[in-house]
Amino acid sequence: MNNTIIDTNFNFPNQKSLYKGKVRAVYNINDEQLVMVATDRLSAFDVVMPKGIPYKGQILNQIATKMMKETEDIVPNWLVATPDPNVAVGHLCEPFKVEMVIRGYMSGHAAREYKVGKRMLCGVPMPEGMKENDKFPHPIITPATKAEMGDHDEDISREDIIKRGIVSEEDYLVLEDYTKKLFQRGTEIAAARGLILVDTKYEFGKTKDGKIVLIDEIHTPDSSRYFYADGYQDRQDKGESQKQLSKEFVRQWLIANDFQGLEGQKVPFMSDEYIESVSERYIELYENITGDTFIKADVNDIQSRIEANVLEYLK
Repeated sequence: MNNTIIDTNFNFPNQKSLYKGKVRAVYNINDEQLVMVATDRLSAFDVVMPKGIPYKGQILNQIATKMMKETEDIVPNWLVATPDPNVAVGHLCEPFKVEMVIRGYMSGHAAREYKVGKRMLCGVPMPEGMKENDKFPHPIITPATKAEMGDHDEDISREDIIKRGIVSEEDYLVLEDYTKKLFQRGTEIAAARGLILVDTKYEFGKTKDGKIVLIDEIHTPDSSRYFYADGYQDRQDKGESQKQLSKEFVRQWLIANDFQGLEGQKVPFMSDEYIESVSERYIELYENITGDTFIKADVNDIQSRIEANVLEYLK
C-alpha cells in the first residue's frame, strides 16, 4: 500500500516552475517543454482522497499516451515522449480556459439537469421524451469553464465563451471541429473493444507558434464515461442502470458513505482492502479500454525511478 506516489517535488535541470493539479504535477523546463507526472492521487467531487491508488498514475498516463497516438493523424497533440510509465513530456502550451465536453448519451450531469426539468444545457437544446442513458440524436458539445483549484467547473455556452472573449470565434470553431473528430474516433476505438464512449472532455492549448493542439489526458476513465455495448439496449428497455466503465464506482461508494464533497462532510475511511479493490478496478478499466494486458511497473521506489528516467531523457 505504501508503493504509491502522492506528491512530487523534483528539481530538474532548467526547471522554471512547478504546477500541481488534483492528480498531476507539471514541470516547466526552460519555457519549452512540460514534464507531466501522473500521481496515484484519486480525486472525486473535486476533493483529493487521503490515500493513493496503486498503479493509477501509470494507468491514466498509458491510456492517454495510447489514445493520443491513435488520434494524432486527425488532431495534433502536445506529446513528445513518455520516458517513464507515469510521465509524459510535451510542448509547452498556453491552455484554453475551457474544457470541451462532448456527450453522445444523456448521462451524468446532463441527466441530472434533465431530471429537474431543464431542456437546455450550455445553450444546446435536449429533446423531449428522453430517459437517462438514452442516446442523443447527435452528440452535443457542452463546454465548461476551467475552475481554479478547489472550485467547481461551470457550464457555459458557446455564445458566452465568444462574447466574454475567453476564446476567439476563430479558435473556438477549431476546438469544436477537433472535439467532434476526436469523439468520433474515440467512439470507433471503443466500439472495436465492445464499449460505448458515452461522454468525455478534451482540453486544448496553443504552442508558441500559435498551433492549436490537444493537451492533457484523453479517453481515460477519469475524463470519460464508458458503457459496455453488450446488453446496453436491453438494459435501457427494462429501465435498468447501465454497466459503466469509469470512476463512477468510486463516486457511488462515497455517496453510499454520505460524502459528496459538501461543506462539513468528511471523507469516509478507505481500508487497505478497499484501496486494493479500486486499484484492481482501474487495471480492469485499462485492459478493457486499451485491449492490452496491463504490465505493472516497478514500484519499489517510484520517486527515484521517475527522477532517473526523466533526467536521462532531458540529457
